[in-house]
Amino acid sequence: MDPRLKEDPYPLQAHMGFEMVDWRDGYARYDLPIASYLGNRSGIVHGGVQAMMLDTVMGLSGCFTGDPDAPQHAVTLSMTTNFLAQTGGDRLIAEGFKTGGGRKTFFARAQLTDNTGELIATSTGVFRYRSRE
Repeated sequence: MDPRLKEDPYPLQAHMGFEMVDWRDGYARYDLPIASYLGNRSGIVHGGVQAMMLDTVMGLSGCFTGDPDAPQHAVTLSMTTNFLAQTGGDRLIAEGFKTGGGRKTFFARAQLTDNTGELIATSTGVFRYRSRE
């Protein structure tokens, strides 16, 4: 990936430790090293952290422009998340894929795995492009 096209995590993502690994037309990937402060009362990664990762990569999957001077942003209109398993690894991997859409909205899906290959969660969403002005 061209480092000039890298989208820096916004402050909350940066605080949590999100790391962009790949971003191109129709695809985005963020990794997150698992740390104790990401856990819920049971000591597993909080579902809100997982949902935020899925939301982030789905939104970015539809916003790649290839031009760092012409960024595109979107807002989430609807999102459904399915939590499937607990992580057994030490790193979460969120991958988002644009699946369709038009001029104002797009659709995406995402999956969250860990570095052992375990499928942790899946998600689908609808996103609206924000005006570039």
